[in-house]
Amino acid sequence: MKKSFFITATDTGVGKTIATAVIGALLQAKGFDVGVMKPVQCGGRDAQFLKDFLNISDSLEEINPCAAQEPLSPHLAFSRQKKNVDVKKIIKNFKELQSHHDILLIEGAGGLLVPLLSFSFCLVERSSIKENYFVLDLVRDLDVELIIVSRLGLGTINHTLLTINQARDAGLKIKGIVFNTLKPGAPGLPEQTNLETIHRLGKVPVLGTIPYFSDLPAMNAPQIVQRCANKINLKSLISPEQKLSISHWEAWDKKYLWHPFTQMQDWLRDEPLVMEEAQGCYLKDTHGHWYLDGVSSLWVNVHGHRKKEIDCALKNQINRLSHSTFLGLSNTTAIQLAKKLVDITPQGLEKVFYSDNGSTSVEVALKMAYQYWQNTGQTKKTKIVHLANSYHGDTLGSVSVGGIALFHKVYRELTFETMAVQFPDFYRAPNGKKYPDHTEECFKTMEDLFQLKHDSIAAFIVEPLVQGAAGMIVWPSGLLQRIARLCQRYDILLIADEVATGFGRTGKMFACDHEGVTPDFLCLAKGLTGGYLPLAATLTTKRIFAGFLFDYKDQKTFFHGHTYTGNPLACAAALANLEIFEKEQTLRHLQPKIKYLAKSLKKFYNLPSVGDIRQKGFMVGIELVQDRRTKKPYPWEERIGVRVCQEVRRYGVILRPLGNVIVLMPPLAITIDEIDQLLQATYRAIEKVT
Repeated sequence: MKKSFFITATDTGVGKTIATAVIGALLQAKGFDVGVMKPVQCGGRDAQFLKDFLNISDSLEEINPCAAQEPLSPHLAFSRQKKNVDVKKIIKNFKELQSHHDILLIEGAGGLLVPLLSFSFCLVERSSIKENYFVLDLVRDLDVELIIVSRLGLGTINHTLLTINQARDAGLKIKGIVFNTLKPGAPGLPEQTNLETIHRLGKVPVLGTIPYFSDLPAMNAPQIVQRCANKINLKSLISPEQKLSISHWEAWDKKYLWHPFTQMQDWLRDEPLVMEEAQGCYLKDTHGHWYLDGVSSLWVNVHGHRKKEIDCALKNQINRLSHSTFLGLSNTTAIQLAKKLVDITPQGLEKVFYSDNGSTSVEVALKMAYQYWQNTGQTKKTKIVHLANSYHGDTLGSVSVGGIALFHKVYRELTFETMAVQFPDFYRAPNGKKYPDHTEECFKTMEDLFQLKHDSIAAFIVEPLVQGAAGMIVWPSGLLQRIARLCQRYDILLIADEVATGFGRTGKMFACDHEGVTPDFLCLAKGLTGGYLPLAATLTTKRIFAGFLFDYKDQKTFFHGHTYTGNPLACAAALANLEIFEKEQTLRHLQPKIKYLAKSLKKFYNLPSVGDIRQKGFMVGIELVQDRRTKKPYPWEERIGVRVCQEVRRYGVILRPLGNVIVLMPPLAITIDEIDQLLQATYRAIEKVT
């Protein structure tokens, strides 16, 4: 067996070292190979004591990688010595020690909210850059169970319950409570009742009580074992947690669920991958395997999973208000987010309409654009123009302006009529046409259509700079600005669907920022909440808003809304997400990673099956072809993209294809090392499958 426990306390001086020594001796007496670790030590000889007392052969440097001389809080003790707690070294030592022993006991420093780093930065595995790093952050990054040491007596209940609640708020797994007797003599009423009260109120197992030791260092391990026999519930400590079996999760999934964009006949035949945990840029399945989240959980995750600031924002919001209707009422969090969105989006967008997801944000824009012209008397302007091979969502309105037949052809009888215009695809341009001729031809066709039918065209909807679902087709530079000017010339409302491209995916906050374009409508979702909760926003101008300001009796209200419009929890997550962008300077730190990604992708052309590589920021499409010279695609029935994404899981990466295009769209928080992992796994999977 391999188990690790982090031993923390309700306060300094409660006896973590005593508890670690006692638990270690009891486990050794049961035949377990026990290791210890004191990651951070400020003054004292606790690490040396544990090494000697338990007769452990590991070196003191392995056991205690970070030591400071003064008995102060680590953030002070280390800063006074002009050095930092080296979290990467701690994690490295932890993995080494964990591999050498059956059970590893890790003694913390003070309690969970003792700062290890303050106003400093440290890169740790499976995590993004962190500021103000506490003991609880180290527990999370080590991914170990927690044993809380508490003293008996007055004040115990308060301090212990506070520690339990803090651990739970941080998502830590609590194995149990150990009580330490710090005074000699017969127990009073508090000592007699502490255990039952904390067990009942905290709903945490009590592992036992350590008796009073007048001079622990003078005793040896056998004496400790004799004194503490039957005092600590070792069976509860080392027994595997009773969880629902993996087969049960898989069976229930197949019995009860219907998955989106999934051929369920294949799903029922295969073994599903069931996720149960996440941290940083990684996901963990029910087998305990970690996977790099190579598509940001379908293009939504931004700063990594379990981002402390977003977690805290949600918990704080829950304590105030989880939801109230937005029909006839408002809420402070939604108001604050609306102001923030107006501040960061292209100048001129001044009104925010909330909905639930990308499809509904587009639906809102389409209906607003249509009704605007009806309200203002230009009733002939009813047509919507979109690009061929476009994708804007799955509601019937957004399906109507979608141009990918695979997704939409079955619903054509349910949708309204639209106009589609061709768009430059450099890789598959007709008749061998290339840039700039093909671009100019497409633009001229668009211009001719607008000139001829602008009186009947209400709006033109685009995915600016990158057509995502079409296979990550990247636009030529300057084309978005030319389209915006064309729409202005013919008074056609421009809808920019930035559901996929928004929030840093293209290297700037929004794709429109690359060319200084302000659309009439900006549709946002996916990364808006950092990958936490469903929320969408449709931003528009004062001009459009004014087109709906009439007397009540005129019945020109925008009759559209959702039950969870402006949900405070989702808005709180979005606000925290945007604050992180500013605080961590996400976009600035993203630029060198974009350049590194672009440089590293070139090696994929060494694979004969790679026909084209398209990249804009952190949006990447690798198109696989049967014949590179003729660009002949793989037959659909060969499921090449699906097979590559199944194979890449063997190398610890999660991807999802678009047909024969392998999509890479990792969280913006990904590190250079993790980019290497992503690319190496993808390369090997493509090489093997093709």
